[in-house]
Amino acid sequence: MTTIVTRCAWANPANPRYLAYHDEEWGKPCHDEVQLFEMLNLEGAQAGLSWETILNKRDNYRRAFDGWDAKKIARYDEVKVASLLADAGIVRNRLKIAATISNAQAYLRLRTEVGGLDAFLWAYVDGEPIQNQWTLLGGNPAKTPLSDRISKDLGKRGFKFVGSTIIYAYMQAIGMVNDHCIECFRHQTVAE
Repeated sequence: MTTIVTRCAWANPANPRYLAYHDEEWGKPCHDEVQLFEMLNLEGAQAGLSWETILNKRDNYRRAFDGWDAKKIARYDEVKVASLLADAGIVRNRLKIAATISNAQAYLRLRTEVGGLDAFLWAYVDGEPIQNQWTLLGGNPAKTPLSDRISKDLGKRGFKFVGSTIIYAYMQAIGMVNDHCIECFRHQTVAE
């Protein structure tokens, strides 16, 4: 007897990496600074592309960007940028690479000012994820007034590729908002 598992409509059943991301990571509240920094940059790298493309390159990004060590990334020079532009394992876009370096510098300042992304981001929701009730038919927005505010605040702090739509996708990914549809088997477990 086969059990049918209902997932969010976007979870591509043909890609095991994508299913694992949906089933184990997406929407789960994250408080790990390295992962928060990684996801912020990966969401920015995704601009104009599919998330599946970035997810398939995730291990390459980790290697290319020194395990998302912000201190190292903040010091990247033109030689390192040239090597990244030659790396077929990542999206070779000069603006996105430069944004990652700027984001590392902004992140280090943020760590000094407020303790890091965890303290900064989760303060917007008083430490508790927003629990939405979307259906398989959709309804979840591309951005919200909250993602607008966070986007604007990050931009003022020197972060790049942090438009409101990118930030809402980031909020979903790191579990600040539970946007698993209510029919999805993950909705309730993430809510708990």
